[in-house]
Amino acid sequence: MSELPSRLSAVTLGVLDMSELRRFYCGLGWEELPSSDDNWAGFLLGGVLLALYPVDELAAEAADGAPSRAGWSGITLICNVDHREQVDSAFASAVAADATAVGEPADRSWGGRSAYIADPEGNRWEIAWAPGAQFDARGALIALGG
Repeated sequence: MSELPSRLSAVTLGVLDMSELRRFYCGLGWEELPSSDDNWAGFLLGGVLLALYPVDELAAEAADGAPSRAGWSGITLICNVDHREQVDSAFASAVAADATAVGEPADRSWGGRSAYIADPEGNRWEIAWAPGAQFDARGALIALGG
């Protein structure tokens, strides 16, 4: 048995312009942790911490001199909503807060509905409604599927 628990506690984004990304995520109406500043910022999102950290400092800790990839990283963060129609309204709200529209809201082959946006540094977010998704009081995903 592994000593590594099966949980995701935080996602850290390596950031080029901390002030811009802090402004963007606060503009979505997300509450920034009181300890946030331009050296580190955090947002509690339904039991998972979204951390923003200067990319050069993060690379020194986590990339061990590996070259950075150009373009999209292949990682998509997902924000699940409670109802199918919320995909469209959340997408419109994010675009109004300066997100870049990447993929318009659409029904998906897996039975849900989703749309894609990018924050000002190109980090991709999927706004998704999934049939059978269940959340606890904090908004944390506790079950998926039927």
